[in-house]
Formats: sequence, C-alpha cells, structure tokens
Amino acid sequence: MRHRRIEPLSDVLNHYLQALGLDKKINEVRLINSWEETVGKIIAKSTTNIFIRNGVLEVHIRSSVIKNELLLLKDGLIQALNDKVGNKVIHDIVLR
Repeated sequence: MRHRRIEPLSDVLNHYLQALGLDKKINEVRLINSWEETVGKIIAKSTTNIFIRNGVLEVHIRSSVIKNELLLLKDGLIQALNDKVGNKVIHDIVLR
C-alpha cells in the first residue's frame, strides 16, 4: 500500500487554478465584487463600469464630488481592496 500525502481540497483547487492560469482572473473578480463593501453603498451607487486592465482598476463615477473624495483616498483604497483579496491584484486606480 502506498502512502499519499493528504492535502486540503482548497490547496488542490488553488494549485489547479494556478496551473490553468485562472487564479489571477478569479482574484480580479473577487476584488471587483468587494468594491461596494470597501467604499460603501452610497459611493458604490454612483459608480459604473468597474474593471481591471493591466493591474489598474478603472472606475467610472457619476459625481465629481465623490470622484475627488476617492482621489484623496486612493492609496488607502488600493491597500484595502488588495487586502480583501489577499493578493496584490491592483497597483493603481483610475477614476473617470
């Protein structure tokens, strides 16, 4: 009888996703989904078209007042969003 190393299912799935190259995309989706939780419902309602391109989160904002507030909090937002995912997914935020 051979003894095999037992690994948690989550570790096996993570290795499988990395092998397929899907782990980066899944982290991007998780980061986008955490946007409302991070900035709050009021600000999230004023944002549209949230996507990530080349490590840059692009967010379209309807209100210039909210845009200016988020510009002041940009570094903290980047850190908070990356912390929610547990990886460094973005390095910049562009507000349009």
